Amino acid sequence: MSADELESIPLAQPVVGERERELVDQVLRSGQLSLGPMIDRFEDAWAERIGCARAVACSSGTAGLHMCLHALGLGPGDEVVTSSFSFVASANAVKFTGAEPVFAEVDEQTFNMDPDAVEAAITPNTKAILIVDIFGYPAEVPALRAIAERHGLGVVEDACQTIDGDHDGKMLGTHGHPAVYGFYANKQLTTAEGGVVLTDDERLADLLKSLSNQGRSDDGAWLVHSRLGFNYRMSDVHAAIGVAQLERLDELMAGRARAAAWYQERVAEIDGVTPMYEGPQKRSWFVYAPRLDPDVDRDAVIGALEPLGIAAKPYLPCIHLQPYYRDADGYVPGSFPVTEAISSSTIALPFFPRMTERQVDRVCESLAGAIASTRAVTSAG
Repeated sequence: MSADELESIPLAQPVVGERERELVDQVLRSGQLSLGPMIDRFEDAWAERIGCARAVACSSGTAGLHMCLHALGLGPGDEVVTSSFSFVASANAVKFTGAEPVFAEVDEQTFNMDPDAVEAAITPNTKAILIVDIFGYPAEVPALRAIAERHGLGVVEDACQTIDGDHDGKMLGTHGHPAVYGFYANKQLTTAEGGVVLTDDERLADLLKSLSNQGRSDDGAWLVHSRLGFNYRMSDVHAAIGVAQLERLDELMAGRARAAAWYQERVAEIDGVTPMYEGPQKRSWFVYAPRLDPDVDRDAVIGALEPLGIAAKPYLPCIHLQPYYRDADGYVPGSFPVTEAISSSTIALPFFPRMTERQVDRVCESLAGAIASTRAVTSAG
């Protein structure tokens, strides 16, 4: 079969079916597309699943992070310690408050912040730690919380890639600080766009509900706004998709875990690739992004996979080396060697709940061939 005839395997593929359509249609027929009962249903379902007091829906994970950081009272001159190995929204949410993100080096295995590096990054201007659980693997939450408590710092957790995750069996969102999920189309659960904040703090939840709705007064009075807020509402249409997805989240997570197991077994046999880390904590499988050896040209491998119909991407870039952060804050290569080494070597491969074993076989066989061919070209050159 020629490359033109091969089935294309996308990087991600959401699972959306009749139940999602049914609930969306229910909302559309109700005439209440926003601030309706489907939002309550979505929030209640999340709080029940996680075992936290409250869940507050919002328009995106970024919005949830911004509101939580805003609720800490951050402003110009303040600093927040966080990870550069994350989607840019983590640091952007800090910037939105007027504060500055201060990056801490990450652990070479987990890709999450090294607690010792976090402690070293704290200054008299530090006001909070923004924990990031990257690639679905939970960060060292107890250790980071202990650091925050010693220094009197606020804590917010970016769990946008670690939906339904836990640390030592304790669900993220129940550790004493808010945790934020994001529901973009490639996530473990999608609402197309959306997010939720999980918290045991009733007062914080009430504040977030107000902030997400333009600072609406706490008693919900019509067009009375008691504080400066944002337009960060989730619509009932998006919530309907989320309710349907949440009903079968176990099925979706099992599909991802199954595909990940196939990958881990096969990738371990490919020369030039290191499988994803499996440590003491359970990974909430979001992406499959193994590391390539330093002598493997990642861009050339991605280029070799493309004509074979296999999507692959460099994933993910360091935040501190993004053009905006280099221009605004003067970061240069070499600032965080471990973070940069990971960022330059991880490759996102096709990964989704209904991926078949045959598709995984084809990706891995093609990956092995691409690595061999690009190495051959490099050696010849």
